[in-house]
Amino acid sequence: MLSRPEVQEIVSGYDKDRIKIGMIASHSALDACDGAIEEGFPTLAICQRGREEVYTKYFRSRRDADGAVTRGIVDETWVFEKFKDIMAQENQERLRNENVLFVPNRSFTSYVDLGEIEDNFRVPLLGSRNMLRSEEREEKHSYYWLLEKAGLPFPERIEHPEDIDELVVVKLHHAQKKLERGFFTASSFKEYQEKSQRLLSQGVIDQESLDQARMERYIIGPVFNLDFFYSPIEEEMSKLELIGIDWRFESSLDGHVRLPAPQQMTLSEKQFLPEYTVVGHNSCTLRESLLERAFRLGERYVEASQEYNHPGIIGPFCLQTCVDKDMNFYIYDVAPRIGGGTNVHMSVGHAYGNALWRTPMSTGRRLALEVKRAIETDRLEIIVT
Repeated sequence: MLSRPEVQEIVSGYDKDRIKIGMIASHSALDACDGAIEEGFPTLAICQRGREEVYTKYFRSRRDADGAVTRGIVDETWVFEKFKDIMAQENQERLRNENVLFVPNRSFTSYVDLGEIEDNFRVPLLGSRNMLRSEEREEKHSYYWLLEKAGLPFPERIEHPEDIDELVVVKLHHAQKKLERGFFTASSFKEYQEKSQRLLSQGVIDQESLDQARMERYIIGPVFNLDFFYSPIEEEMSKLELIGIDWRFESSLDGHVRLPAPQQMTLSEKQFLPEYTVVGHNSCTLRESLLERAFRLGERYVEASQEYNHPGIIGPFCLQTCVDKDMNFYIYDVAPRIGGGTNVHMSVGHAYGNALWRTPMSTGRRLALEVKRAIETDRLEIIVT
């Protein structure tokens, strides 16, 4: 792991008047760019050829003679054949020369080797470099390990398919879509066998991933992705903020649930089992009697991260939760970086972030605001790893 003092030495050499916010051009890059523009920072999107036009054309920024942005949010784009080309030494040197602070998102850790990011990406990250690996469910010290250490609630694990006695979700990667899920549900061993064989034959999942899959009891209830922010430099107010909440649109699951049961039963073999591919997000709020419980989840996660993954979580993170009929939270996934659904907050903010900061406040803007506050108080090294 690249040591934090090494990163802090790099950032100490940055021109603080010329800081630029950069990120992989995918996932929640638009929110990060929009927030940076709102707080006065130029933006850099690292694109992959063939999927760059959203950033190079449609959301490209235009500035007037005084440098004020009059349209768009992406100031600069670098287009590579592959996202992982950002790891080339000459590209890293260029990032450092241009005073880039890099926002790690899920696309960064998926398209670029995680070990390379940890050991060889010599560019300051806005967040917790040493916690990115906890997102990998197969890791010994995954987020499940940290949740257990923190005493936080998560769905009960089912060790063997033969033990399935009520509805479970089987969590594994999609065989053909690199970043997507091959999840399926089953309420018995027989159903597990039937569905897994069907998905194997369709090429949706593969046997290796199935053998390593995690099975959990299915929590029946709505989904709330809690988009938190932790500020290590805040001194007067709470260091933990709930910026917003989002929930997902999943294909083809959402299409299935819109069909009446008789129509679902007539679907063909290829249509019959829903997939859980995230295709969009929406914004929502919690009933107020649940908010204190939500904050407790965030506080306990932060405390555990500081105890077991020093210096702990920095900046944005997302606890993905379900709430059951008794109003109990269960954390089924954790993003130790900017969440995938924060684009719903860009420009307009979110009810909670806006109320807290008295202005439209998205996760991306909150991150940029943290950079601004750190620069103003000469504490930039505290928010990078």
